Amino acid sequence: MLTDQAGKGVRHDAPGPEQSAHISLRTGGDLLQLVSPEGERISHPEFDVWVKDVGDEQLCSLYEDMTVIRRIDAEATALQRQGELALWPPLLGQEAAQIGSSRSLRDDDFVFPSYRESGVAYVRGAHLSEIARVWRGNASYGWDPQRINLATPQIIIGSQSLHATGYAMGVQLDGANTAVLAYFGDGATSEGDVNEAMVFAASYQAPVVFFCQNNHWAISEPVRIQSHVQLADRPTGFGIPSMRVDGNDVLAVMAATRVALDRARKGGGPTFIEAVTYRMGPHTTADDPTRYRDPIELEDWAAKDPILRLRKLLEAKGLLTDDVEARVKAKADAVAADLRSSCIGMPDPQPLDVFNHVYSTPNSWIERQKDHYSRYLSSFNQPVEEGAL
Repeated sequence: MLTDQAGKGVRHDAPGPEQSAHISLRTGGDLLQLVSPEGERISHPEFDVWVKDVGDEQLCSLYEDMTVIRRIDAEATALQRQGELALWPPLLGQEAAQIGSSRSLRDDDFVFPSYRESGVAYVRGAHLSEIARVWRGNASYGWDPQRINLATPQIIIGSQSLHATGYAMGVQLDGANTAVLAYFGDGATSEGDVNEAMVFAASYQAPVVFFCQNNHWAISEPVRIQSHVQLADRPTGFGIPSMRVDGNDVLAVMAATRVALDRARKGGGPTFIEAVTYRMGPHTTADDPTRYRDPIELEDWAAKDPILRLRKLLEAKGLLTDDVEARVKAKADAVAADLRSSCIGMPDPQPLDVFNHVYSTPNSWIERQKDHYSRYLSSFNQPVEEGAL
């Protein structure tokens, strides 16, 4: 729900999509939910209008997306355990947050992800080899950001929020009718970068959406220690309206994201979305969550599984036919096979590739280092080659 500057209390008439840019104060505190954990559709007149176009075919498509990215996640985790990837940041449990938000974007919107948004990268059109090669250690970047309007994964916690705000300010100066979306986790809200980004976004009313996936754990630190108030209450201190949404409910996430994006495009300024979800896997494959997480907590959240929730809704509507099941399974199997073959068949980088793309134009300092390193390698009678990257 959108919040006012105190995070609570003010009621306004239910808007239609055409009114989103002019609404900055709304009731808050409760979790926006359109599908219950039992798969029951919950009517919400204020937000139903934002997903009224999501019919049976679209629901099945969302189910396919979520199933496919879970399979990508499982395959990548297996590849890491088998030594084919150096590291992998699992997204298990966060499928609805990533699919519901990314499927709300237009092609011309620009996205700034953290390192965990592999599902968003899939939706935006990144090839599986582009998703995997950074984690295999074969490249320092994934894809061409300009090709799919998606910045490469950001490892430094929260810094992408500054990049997103700066880009949004540029969009605003250009007079373009596009929006910018920045993803980050609950831990990033404790970083200065995110707070500084919100200062600038609020000051300049930049068309940026801050999408926080509150998965309850910043590595081993629980969100209850990081913040003694709901995360959606924090941006209200900067004058930024916020929504708190059930991050395991793909329809609610889609509705909230559409509201925020529409508001940004119409000059309404920034919006903060807290998608309350849960990281069911480890922080990365180098982490052991059993050392700090109660297994009962995991069981409780497993019952709120986002894919299971949508599956129950599809079953209740009679949409989960054998044909749909077979199609979804075939797509997931094909994507997993593509990821594995792309990863294992990926050419190794050449030694001199480390100097590529450091600067966008020729640089004498880099060229000098490259020459010195080339002559050093030649002293071992080692062939010096440059790869394609």
